[in-house]
Amino acid sequence: MNAKELLHNLVVKGAADVFVIVGRPLSFKRGTVIESLDDKVLMPTDTKEIISQIYEMAENRSIAPFLQNGDDDFSFAIKGVSRFRVNTYKQRGSLAAVIRVVSFELPNPNNLGIPASVMNLTELRRGLVLITGPAGSGKTTTLACLIDKINHSRNAHVITLENPIEFLHRHNESLISQREVSIDTASYATALRAALRESPDVILIGELRDPETISIALTAAETGHLVLSTLHTVGAVNTVDRLVDSFRAEQQAQVRMQLSMVLQSVVSQQLLPQVTGGMVPAFEVMHCNNAIRNLIREGRTHQMSAVINTSAAEGMVGMDASLLALYKDNKIAYHEMLTHALSAETLTKQAGL
Repeated sequence: MNAKELLHNLVVKGAADVFVIVGRPLSFKRGTVIESLDDKVLMPTDTKEIISQIYEMAENRSIAPFLQNGDDDFSFAIKGVSRFRVNTYKQRGSLAAVIRVVSFELPNPNNLGIPASVMNLTELRRGLVLITGPAGSGKTTTLACLIDKINHSRNAHVITLENPIEFLHRHNESLISQREVSIDTASYATALRAALRESPDVILIGELRDPETISIALTAAETGHLVLSTLHTVGAVNTVDRLVDSFRAEQQAQVRMQLSMVLQSVVSQQLLPQVTGGMVPAFEVMHCNNAIRNLIREGRTHQMSAVINTSAAEGMVGMDASLLALYKDNKIAYHEMLTHALSAETLTKQAGL
């Protein structure tokens, strides 16, 4: 079983994710549907063979840590085919993998439906910008578009800390330093501390995973750097609450104060099946004006949604308003709108149905 040929065939078929799991045929996700490549059910020896070949294609990356720890994250490329982001893991004693297909070419934000209010965040010179959403919602792609715009419009040093690296950026107007956790550095926190001594203008952090990384990121944003990162949350309210709740109770007041000063914007996104096929994004955009900063500082985050919904003139839009607009434009089905809504009951009334 030739893993290189399999991946090439799946890229041609338009696969977004590839599943190598014992007990069913090699499978792939196209849009929101998981399909089987053929009728051959994978056995433990098959998945082991495919995964071993993938490690060889990843510049002969050692498979030993994965076999010992039970999971691993990395990326690799097949020339002329695509880049791939891989998560390998053990399940029921067998080896398994989920492989994300990542294009060589950086995507065009207009083709992806990323609004101008999001792309204009590249004009910021300092502070914290968060791109949030569930897994598979396109957060990394949005970040890549922002970094690419900075790279082509600003004379700056951009440091990215990722696990693993997905999109590759070539030096243009900016200098780009891309570091991969576990290969180029031990952890996000270690790399972030070092980054502050590497004369950065822009720092991208793949994910804010723990209080230590969050704390250093807030400090970096405070000291005049533009910090971009992601969280697995939906909605600005949930994002701010998650950040604050990551810390012990006695630290939370200080974190709220710090966050109210450095947070610039929260962009929350979801990907939904489009009526005509393919996927379409819905975006919530919150920019931190004085009202938002006061609510964060005072711990009244539940009132932020009201400010977002009444601040369209400042470029803000709520998630439910974005979903409603997609539904009225006949881009998504009614049940998809309600499934992804933050408040389905309110949205039903607004839709007039």
